Amino acid sequence: MFSNIGVPGLLLILVLALIIFGPKKLPEIGRALGDSLREFKKSTRELTSDAVDEIKKESNLQK
Repeated sequence: MFSNIGVPGLLLILVLALIIFGPKKLPEIGRALGDSLREFKKSTRELTSDAVDEIKKESNLQK
């Protein structure tokens, strides 16, 4: 999805974000985005491990 942006496109996006949100708000937005991504990864990891545990339990019951 974002593989075709390139450096000029990324710079344009960063400049627009700086103009729209201002220099004081950008670190807060970045921090909130980072926290959200971290929480999403944690939830995905937990869901995956739960699914793997269930599959292992099912395979042990069938033996």
